[in-house]
Amino acid sequence: MTSGRKKNRLADETSPYLLQHADNPVDWHPWGEQAFELAQTSNKPILLSVGYSACHWCHVMAHESFEDNETAALMNKLFVNIKVDREERPDVDRIYQTAHQLITHRPGGWPLTMFIDPDDQRPFFGGTYFPDEPRHGMPSFRELLTRVALFYEEKRDDVKSQGQQIADIFGRLDPVTGHGISIDDGPLKAAREKIAENFDREYGGIGTAPKFPHPSTLDRLLRHWRATAHSSEPDVEALFMTSLTLARMAEGGIYDHLGGGFCRYSVDQQWQIPHFEKMLYDNGPLLALYAEASLATGEPLFTRTANETADWILADMLAPGGGFYSTRDADSEGEEGLFYVWTPDAVEALVSVEEWKVFAPYFGLDAAANFEGKWHLSVRRTAESIANATNRTEDDVMALIDSARATLLKERAQRIAPERDEKQLTAWNALAIRGLAITGNAFDRTDCIDAAERSALFIRDNLMIDGRLFASYKDGAARFPAYLDDHAFLLDSVIELLQARWNSELMTFAIEIADLTLEHFFDADEGGFYFTADDHENLMHRPKSLADDATPSGNGVAVFALQRLGFLLGNTRYLDAAEKTLRNAWQAIEEYPHGHVTLITALEDYVHHPESIIIRGPSEEISRWRNSAAKLYAPQRMVFAIPEDADSLPGALADRKPDGQQTIAYRCRGSTCSFPVTSWEALAAELSEASE
Repeated sequence: MTSGRKKNRLADETSPYLLQHADNPVDWHPWGEQAFELAQTSNKPILLSVGYSACHWCHVMAHESFEDNETAALMNKLFVNIKVDREERPDVDRIYQTAHQLITHRPGGWPLTMFIDPDDQRPFFGGTYFPDEPRHGMPSFRELLTRVALFYEEKRDDVKSQGQQIADIFGRLDPVTGHGISIDDGPLKAAREKIAENFDREYGGIGTAPKFPHPSTLDRLLRHWRATAHSSEPDVEALFMTSLTLARMAEGGIYDHLGGGFCRYSVDQQWQIPHFEKMLYDNGPLLALYAEASLATGEPLFTRTANETADWILADMLAPGGGFYSTRDADSEGEEGLFYVWTPDAVEALVSVEEWKVFAPYFGLDAAANFEGKWHLSVRRTAESIANATNRTEDDVMALIDSARATLLKERAQRIAPERDEKQLTAWNALAIRGLAITGNAFDRTDCIDAAERSALFIRDNLMIDGRLFASYKDGAARFPAYLDDHAFLLDSVIELLQARWNSELMTFAIEIADLTLEHFFDADEGGFYFTADDHENLMHRPKSLADDATPSGNGVAVFALQRLGFLLGNTRYLDAAEKTLRNAWQAIEEYPHGHVTLITALEDYVHHPESIIIRGPSEEISRWRNSAAKLYAPQRMVFAIPEDADSLPGALADRKPDGQQTIAYRCRGSTCSFPVTSWEALAAELSEASE
């Protein structure tokens, strides 16, 4: 970045990613009407560049091209240039990622580089990263700029024709509800079988390299195992696939063994070397998954990983106002991974002799370097084998390793840390709220529940403006009307949080979010939820996103949460919208079940209704009752402990009243309820019976 250079139009933005480019010689514009009007009046195409602050290859392309005066001059001469933060504008990113796949027949990614006709916002060419010089079969970026501008000038009819073809394809992508659909649980088994086809039975996970965590897929497998656990043929393979993957990730280099938390993905099949950026949207779902896997299996590694990941979120990502920051960059001091790697000599100098004897073999410091001549920590040997080799107990080995870890973490804190993107996104905060609520409930961690509650109230107090939800918060201001994911993830997380700690204000907030989701996103004619609201700015397409990607499907989470809230409150409006969405998505679910696992989890609740337990009475007593249920892995069970003095309860909850000073529990499956129970022993017996 060149100091003293006049800043461009991005200088007034709040996105850390856009501000990274405010000093570029490129005449960048933020996305908006002003840029499109300028392109139309100047008869130039749009060059759209989409990325995010923690993206390594975004930084590479910025250094090679956007900070280069010659390249910038060419961009400014031939194009109107728009820079977009995909985390702030997932609506724009989603549209042009899809368009990129249609044009190039290759998956997209970041940085995304698209060339757009400003008259109709339709793209006519695109790619991802382009180098500054020709290599790997790619032209230089400067050469590409010249070719694209010439094509736009000389082949305007072809540009219009291709744009229309893309628009036509977009129109056919939207699901249409079929008539006479019979919804059944067939896709549950189909998804499990498809996942198994691509499962790596040696290292866990899906596919080879690069390898992503896919927490929604693992959650689906764990739920599938639980549903069959007490049948005549329990699906132990589903549990194996989940447990193997979680263990390999927790032991691998994708996990930060000093600070906790996971990097975005592994560049290799063995989970050893990550792409070092750390994202809140990964760690929230992984936190929930490890906590639930701990309850399901009792595996200490899962318990430890969940608690350490929660510690990292609370220590590194918690903003002063109660929200959570978005990402940690992959790079520091201009090098990817520099913050995280070590040399054996440096480690040996920091730890004791006894610590070194076990730490080195455990993390492979006595083996060859594994990352650009340095060592990135991943578990190479078991504590058991090291204990046998050194005549120690496993507990002694782990105590020495933990002591060394603490020393190295303190030393690492003195390094220059990767940049942190400090905008706070509603959807990603919701994923963190859910993970912290589940972890707090599972392990009696009030700090996790406190933080989850503060974040939910932070969103309510700062990102709800004039009755509408906003998507991003930075520098004291909320920006960008919220998307489907913001509403759906938030609703789901608040329902989960209310099970860890009842708060009548947050129940009111949950209903408000549910109603906004139906009012502004639901397709009342065909079913399904649009990604953008009905009063959102006019883009070239208004998609309904059904499939899971890096985050769970907004449609899937909306159906899941609305069904649960509908059964809890006895609100058929929520239940009807959920059913209509499942019917709208049915063809996609049947054809590609493993790509729609969040919708399939919602389908499971539709076919086999979730159980809800409402406990009413004095606060201390209902907490004891709730805890007896919270320590079991029962993914189709909701447990709410509502104090006897809670008032203004909505819907069916108003009828679940305590009997004087007596604690009482109401147990329902869907909308069918059994007689209330009046003793903890009776409730425990019912829960035990239900688990068999």
